Amino acid sequence: MQQINHPLLSPALGTQRHLSSWHFGPAGRGPKVYVQASLHADELPGMLVAHHLRGLLEVAEQDGQLQGEVVLVPLANPIGLDQTTMHHQMGRFELASMENFNRNYPDFFALVKDEVADQLGPQAEDNKRLIRAAMRRALDAQQPTTELQSLRRTLMQLSYDADIVLDLHCDFEAAVHLYVEQPMLDQIEPLARFLGARAVLWARGSGSSISFDEALSGPWWRLREHFADRFAVPLACASTTVELRGQTDVSEALARQDALAIVQYLRHAGVLAGPVPALPPALCNATPLAGTESLHAPHPGVIAFTCEVGDVVQAGQVLAHVVDPLTPRTTPIQSSIDGVVYARHNLRWATSGLEICRVAGATPIRSGNLLSP
Repeated sequence: MQQINHPLLSPALGTQRHLSSWHFGPAGRGPKVYVQASLHADELPGMLVAHHLRGLLEVAEQDGQLQGEVVLVPLANPIGLDQTTMHHQMGRFELASMENFNRNYPDFFALVKDEVADQLGPQAEDNKRLIRAAMRRALDAQQPTTELQSLRRTLMQLSYDADIVLDLHCDFEAAVHLYVEQPMLDQIEPLARFLGARAVLWARGSGSSISFDEALSGPWWRLREHFADRFAVPLACASTTVELRGQTDVSEALARQDALAIVQYLRHAGVLAGPVPALPPALCNATPLAGTESLHAPHPGVIAFTCEVGDVVQAGQVLAHVVDPLTPRTTPIQSSIDGVVYARHNLRWATSGLEICRVAGATPIRSGNLLSP
């Protein structure tokens, strides 16, 4: 195992942050896996999972089980981790720019498609190397001018050539769920089983602002479709955002469970040698991200939930009440679709328009930008 510290662009005189990555197994031989935690720095379950995953990977490395390289970044956002106001972690948006730490990653498809058009041929493996080399050149050409830009570039430099990418997040209160691009579903579905996911939400590009995982999987299926039958372009990066329940679901027991599930997935994918574990039964079917319903508070009040995360609900079912304590007004919040309540807010006081919960349904009902800002 090797630890590497990557300095970030200093935002002010007298300060310097760095990003730490841990590298296990042989680099440049066999498959590469990249795992990062807490890109939204106030989402801590993944950080504890990374701690336990490190121990499992160290043992696997000592036993000679690693068939390739695993890169682990246990704390992907030192900027957000330092944004504490009155003991409250402000880790989703950078305070200097108000940009979401998980948006605005490079559009590799647009950056490399013209460059590689005259170089690609009939062999998928050769094309994979050519495309990854073009991605690297695009990253090398970037000239970050802010600390946030340098963080995004460093994360991309560590992950652009990975075959599997796991970006560990969580929601306010949630069941385990995954976001994945539809062409990569078959590669990620076993991970959902090992983790016991209650929702797997797929899209073919979720909007105009590119998230971390989509920056890595998106170019491959888009290049494949762009070049159609002219060239063999592999789906060379299966990336996913893994939502490890809610912000307060931080425990040694859950972290060990999730770290073991990731190791089992890596064995299933052939990254770790040894007996391949049997796949657990799927707890859900994959559904379109465009099929999710977001339910909002119509007026201020106390939120009284009548459902739990992971509940299967039907159209018309009441999921919560918003109670105005100054009047007799109590408003039921009803799902308009059949589906699974996969996430809800951890606040119990609603301002007007607050998103209260989300339901994953099987039929698309939305279009446009499918992610929150």
